[in-house]
Amino acid sequence: MDAQKSVISSIEGAIARVTLNRPEKRNALNDELIAGLKNALREADANDAVRAVVITGAGADFCSGADLSALQKISESSVTENLADAQSLSELFALIRRVRVPVVAAVRGRALAGGCGLATACDIVLAARSARFGYPEVKIGFVPAMVLAILRRNVSEKRAFALITRGAEIDATEAERVGLINQAFEDDAFETEVETYVADYAKVSRSAVMLSKRLLYHMDGMAFDTALQAGVDVNAIARMTEDCQKGIARFLKK
Repeated sequence: MDAQKSVISSIEGAIARVTLNRPEKRNALNDELIAGLKNALREADANDAVRAVVITGAGADFCSGADLSALQKISESSVTENLADAQSLSELFALIRRVRVPVVAAVRGRALAGGCGLATACDIVLAARSARFGYPEVKIGFVPAMVLAILRRNVSEKRAFALITRGAEIDATEAERVGLINQAFEDDAFETEVETYVADYAKVSRSAVMLSKRLLYHMDGMAFDTALQAGVDVNAIARMTEDCQKGIARFLKK
């Protein structure tokens, strides 16, 4: 299956919708799907009308991780080949952070292993109440290595340790409690709730959201004074944007 068919993308109003389209494989990750995701994200990022990107999975599950052929490939590859393969997934995670607008994972069913990593890499994770999350890699001697850079920033150290070393699945309620996801919604209202949630991005300043996203991630690892100065710089830039100028004018007219 080529990258165009394993990932379906469309623009609906201000929202770019990206669907993992391997339902017969529980949307398992392979080279084609990862390439398709990268292409869809780059296309959405290049469209100035897009206010948010929503990633979903076709069928019952969001993404079950690597498929059997990908695991077979790992077991037969050289160190150099495995490094290149890992680098490709790492580039996807990094790309999500470089997309200028919010990238939202809308999770139904299972998000496991690399699928959980993909969800965690998104800026926002929304889940149906029945969704399941987990990093079962340790059960086969594998490590959810790249996503640790993100997971460690999302949850506490002790919760990250438990998530990656026990290999256990957790439900959406627990995932929300520990901070792995932003919000869980009841299954029968999930699509409507996701629509309402992301629609808010059409009501706020696109430039302000873009500047906020870039600043938030840019501050990673900065010392306090450096981060504060970075905030000063972005604050000054935001004041000069068209959105801010118009927003202030509207406020003053009230």
